[in-house]
Formats: sequence, structure tokens, C-alpha cells
Amino acid sequence: MGSPSNGNLTRELVQPDSENAGATRSAAEIYLESLAEHRIDYLFANAGTDFAPIVEGLACGAERGARMPKALVVPHENIAVGMAHGYYNVTGRPQAVMVHVNVGTANGINCIINAARDNIPILYSSGRTPATESGRHGSRNRFIHWAQEMFDQGALVRESVKWDYELRYPEQAGQVVARAWEQAMTHPRGPVYTSLPREALAAPAKSAVAGPRALPAAPAPDPAAIRQLADWINAAQNPLILTAGVGRDEAAVRALAKLAERCALPVAQIAPRYVCLASSHPMHLGYWPTPLLAAADLIIVLDCDVPWIPALEAPPAGCKVAHIGVDPTFARYPMRSFPSDLSIAADPAAALAALDAAARPAANGVSERRARLASAREALRKKWQSEVKPASPISFAYLSHCIAQAKDDDAVVFNEYPLKLEQCGFEKPGTFFHNSPAGGLGWGLGAALGAKLALPERTVIATLGDGAYIFANPTAGHWVADAYKLPILTIVFNNRLWGAVRRSTHSMYRGGVSAKTDWRGLAELSPSPAYEKLVEASGGYGERVEHAEDLPQALRRALAETKNGRQALLNVICE
Repeated sequence: MGSPSNGNLTRELVQPDSENAGATRSAAEIYLESLAEHRIDYLFANAGTDFAPIVEGLACGAERGARMPKALVVPHENIAVGMAHGYYNVTGRPQAVMVHVNVGTANGINCIINAARDNIPILYSSGRTPATESGRHGSRNRFIHWAQEMFDQGALVRESVKWDYELRYPEQAGQVVARAWEQAMTHPRGPVYTSLPREALAAPAKSAVAGPRALPAAPAPDPAAIRQLADWINAAQNPLILTAGVGRDEAAVRALAKLAERCALPVAQIAPRYVCLASSHPMHLGYWPTPLLAAADLIIVLDCDVPWIPALEAPPAGCKVAHIGVDPTFARYPMRSFPSDLSIAADPAAALAALDAAARPAANGVSERRARLASAREALRKKWQSEVKPASPISFAYLSHCIAQAKDDDAVVFNEYPLKLEQCGFEKPGTFFHNSPAGGLGWGLGAALGAKLALPERTVIATLGDGAYIFANPTAGHWVADAYKLPILTIVFNNRLWGAVRRSTHSMYRGGVSAKTDWRGLAELSPSPAYEKLVEASGGYGERVEHAEDLPQALRRALAETKNGRQALLNVICE
């Protein structure tokens, strides 16, 4: 984050305001009112010296009763972008984030990459160092204004946003918002970026507030392709659906459940980021394709970027593979080489409904497959249950099981790596969100806070690894929870380890020295801080849990605190 001031190193220079004399509204006011016209409720802001016109615009808007987003101070960019991400997850409405020039932009890129890979629309913006050295209202008046200028500030984020633009003239203010929103919300959705020079924002606006434009619909499925895939379903002995993201749309979840049940199509969720299918659904066959992949003669890859790991496994020869999604080829991935015999660019809900209408597999084949899959499903669940052991140190499986027992059915969980879905299944769409496939750490705490802002009556839980919790800038996160009365429960799965680093090393060097000797170089996170004290510093309830027998009661205590309006954190010491 760039500092809002440089203390005694900088002398404030007062600039003439004659350019704004008599003006009714500045470009900043038009910009803010246009955000509100696009149903943007919040501006998550980490302010700096570039924000003066925004601050003044908010004050002027409040004085005259103008409709503008509510501006929230968020003292770290990871938390700000995460909040916008989580708010969209539970409302379907994109929000705005504004950060400080190039340094603030750079600090937020981690979570913008997450949003890009998960198709989350966010109106990401920053100020821009004043272009003029004198002569205009808003010209440079602090020492940092020279050092913070870039030749191309948008280049910082260009590969991770759908669209970027720099406001050039004050009369563009409303239309820049309209264009940004239009591009963010057009499928495939994603973040956009606008840089906002101080002089342009401060100037009088001679244009109207802009409202939203009509958006193009997501692509409809090609009837010929649907007929072809329906024929393949009818002929398949061992079909398989693999998905990661179809749960972003509740209508698609319902359509998948109906098709899978009627045609006895097993569904495996591959590192799912949403509730793609209720855990109790008879065709829910777990969270990894093995062993179904090895026997498949038809695979439907449904809104899934990585359906399997080619270096570890692959479908058998002769297996047909179809891909379905708004962007079934994942065009923004530089390399992605999964086989494809049929590719259907379509809204998943529409494609699944069309398939349900067209597919007519033989009844005897469906009955035989249903019985076979029921046995496989039962065996899988017995295996998962056997992994739940109330021992100390606490296992991730047992902690996940206890969370499932403690939370209510409508609780919303934001998981950044550690929660085991095998032991903590979800029934309802919109109750579980996992971090983006990009894996930029520090997302989960902010996303949970954004969801709580949108759903104040619902229980919201963030399940985080200890590394992810550190990356989230928890001091800033707990401050936000306290300042805006967002009583979420944070559960830290504390194994004092970068688990991803260690797993990656062991998978690549299975017989290597680091595996044989349990060497933890570059993965060790000991000594472990008393994370429960961080939440206490912001008035929250914190508790350290070391023994399995204490865990259920600790969860109940922490959830009770949140229901009473107080944020809570459990620091659970895990194996």
C-alpha cells in the first residue's frame, strides 16, 4: 500500500480552485453516481494522495443527497479485492475497488488474478499520479508524485483483466463506468481496470450520469452439438461428468442434478469452487475422477479447467471427451491440451437442460449403471467416514467433520485450501466457495467479510490454512470486521507448514531425501504465532484448540459469539 502521506518529508502545496468555480458536479461525483446507477453498493477503498477528488466528491454527494456507493476504508488491498469477490459470490452483483496509484494496484494484483481465473467481475480502479506538474487543479503537489508515475500503469494488470482504460477527460466519467461494467459482466465475466488521473476527476463534468447498458446473453448451445452429445450419452456404458465451476449458477446445479439422476451419470467434482451437486445426490461420486476415469467411455468436462492431471492419469484409448462452458477452451490459458472430440460454447444451465430433453439412454442400461454406482458411492462414503478419527493432534478430516456437525445448513463457508469436502459435504448452492484455481493466497478472509456484508443474517465461516491466514493480512481483516460489524468465524487449520510446498516436493521427489528425512526446508512455519490473539486485538473472541475432545464445544462457543455480534477465531492445532 502506498502511504497517504510522506509525513515531514512533504510540504502540502495549496493549488488554486478557480477551474472548479461555479461547477455543480465534478467528474468524480459523476463517476461515483454512475457506479450507483449500476447497482454497485460499495466502493472498497484503500486511499492515497490520488483520492482527494473522490473524497471531496463523496462529501459533496452526501451534502446534496446523491445516490453513491458506500465507501469503506479497507486497510489492505488483498482484503479489499477479496471483499468484492465474496460479495459477488453471494449476490451476483459486481462491486468496485479503488486503490492508490501503481503501488496499490500492484498490491491488489494477487487477488485480481484469482478473480480473473474464476470469472469474477470486479471494477478495479486506482488513482493515477497527476500528469501535470503545475497549472491545473490537481497538479502535482507532493514529492512522491514524480516517483509514482509510470509510462503505462495499466500494464501492471493488463494480462489479468478483460479491459483497462485511463480516464482522459472529465466528460468521460460516466461512460467509463458504463463501459467497465459492460465488459466485466459480458461472458466470460472477469475483472476490469480503470486508472483515474487526479486532474480529470477534479475537473467540472459536462456530461450526465451513466446507467447500465443491455448485456449480451451467454451463448446458447448448438442444437447439432447437443444431439451429437445426447447420442453419445445414449450409447455410453461408463459415462462420467467432471466439473469444478458449474455451481456458480443455481439453475445449472438444478439442471445437472436432474440430468445426472435421470440418466445415471456419475459426477466427480474436481477441486470444486462451488457446490456443484448436493453431497447427498445419488450421482455424487466424490472429488477426484479416479477410478471412474480409468473405465470411462465418455467424459463430459463441464465448466472445468483441469479435469485430470495428465502426468498422473488419463482416460482410456477410445474414450470420447466433450467440453461444455461459456468458454470451453479456456482461451486465456496459454497452454491447455486436454483431448476434445466435441466442444460446446454455451451457458451450462441451458446446455444441460437441452441435453436432458435430448438424451434417452436405454432403461436397462441406466438401471444397471445406477445399481453399480450406488455400490461405489457407498464404499466411497465408508472410506471417508473411516478417516474421521478424534485424535490429537487434530486431523484435517476430523476438524472438517466437526465443522459440518456444528454449522447450520444455511451457513456460508469460504475455504482457502484446508477443508475436506469428503467430511464436510454441502447440500445447497451458494453455501460453499473455494479459492480460485490461480491459488493466490490471502483471498478467503476478505471474501468471507464481503459475503457477511451482503448477508448480515447468515453465518459466515472462513476456513483457512495458517499460511493463507498470514497472507490475508489478518490485522487489516479483523479491523474491517470490527469497524463494520461483520461477525464472521475464522478457523485456522494450523499445521505450522506450507502444505502445498511440501506436497509438491514429495510428489516430484517421492523417494528423495526430503521425503525420507521429513526435511521441511522452505515449508516450515514454526514458531507459530498465537493467532487467537490477533482477533482479540480488534475486540473479537479467540481460542486455541489443541485436543480433539475440546473441538466440538469450542466450535459451539465460537459460533455463539458470532450470533451475538462478535467476530471469532479458532486457532486449531493440527497434525
